[in-house]
Amino acid sequence: MEEKLLNNDVKQFVAFKVGDQEYGADIHKVSIIEKTLNYARVPTAPDYIKGVVNLRGEIVTVMSLRLKFGLPEIEEDDETRTIIFKFNEVLLGIIVDSVDEVVTLKESDIESVTQITNDRSLDYILGIAKAGGRLITLLNIERLITELLEK
Repeated sequence: MEEKLLNNDVKQFVAFKVGDQEYGADIHKVSIIEKTLNYARVPTAPDYIKGVVNLRGEIVTVMSLRLKFGLPEIEEDDETRTIIFKFNEVLLGIIVDSVDEVVTLKESDIESVTQITNDRSLDYILGIAKAGGRLITLLNIERLITELLEK
């Protein structure tokens, strides 16, 4: 029973970069990581929605995290990846500059952002993780997907 409690205390996150910032997302929400995808633009969609792709028979909305976070758009290169997340049967692709690794974190490694600010625009941030001298902003993918569905 002691070992089971320890396992619940540990979570794995996919670490990726957007600009000079490192982010992480719960690995259990990741469906697949793809190289650059050819997407079809959706008229009148916000700039950060790059379009949709047909991925193995399913339509996936693709979003640029750079544009969502107000960073300038850059040319996609060999490091650029699209992480496909699945939440409640909804798929969302997020374009990131590069995918680094899978990091294993304990609950004690994660600081809540509510201690820093109670800004409602930060709802999509789960917390800030300390991992081997690095700071990783953990994203609430469910909140990002829900936000898109509400629009």
